[in-house]
Amino acid sequence: MKTTIMLFLVFTVAVIGITAPASAEDENPANYVLLKGGMYSPSSSFDLNNFNGGTTTHFDSKTGFAGEVSIGHYFLPIFAVEMGAGYFESKGSPAAEVGKTKLRVVPLIATGKAFLPLGIFEPYGLFGIGAYFTDMNVDGNLGNFRGNTVVTYGLHAGAGFNINFYKHMFAGLEGKYLWAEPSFGGHHVKLNGFVSTADIGFRY
Repeated sequence: MKTTIMLFLVFTVAVIGITAPASAEDENPANYVLLKGGMYSPSSSFDLNNFNGGTTTHFDSKTGFAGEVSIGHYFLPIFAVEMGAGYFESKGSPAAEVGKTKLRVVPLIATGKAFLPLGIFEPYGLFGIGAYFTDMNVDGNLGNFRGNTVVTYGLHAGAGFNINFYKHMFAGLEGKYLWAEPSFGGHHVKLNGFVSTADIGFRY
């Protein structure tokens, strides 16, 4: 409950900021929209019990696609709050059995970014919280395990940089690590891993 309240407060503050007009004296507009595309690299594999009627089976998680759309607001030249929604996925397979799993995740996240403005080059660090809507499909399983969609909460932290080509346009790279652990019928599957993206943004 506390995590839900915190997430709601961060989103509320961000919405208020995004709807506020940018000051005419600012060097750049205060609001922006950001498109991100890249990959999700899980750092944890997982085990499923009673897979194909057997004992615990270990699944190796594989790198998959990641994408996100975000809107943000600079409260200060060195600090911004960003809200985002996206998608990432990962497939898993056992070493010696037939079958596979697929994790599909829709994150809704709120992120704070601290910038170091250096002219056109703008490095930053980030930290945030999110709600992760996770669906797990299991193919080739004759046992009693079935995946479904669950919601879990988690944290993320990372760093990146922007290159400001024009007053209203910028591009950059971003990397972040996320921590979240949804549970499917008693099976705990860690989403922990890196999300690495190339970004393009538009200020307004």
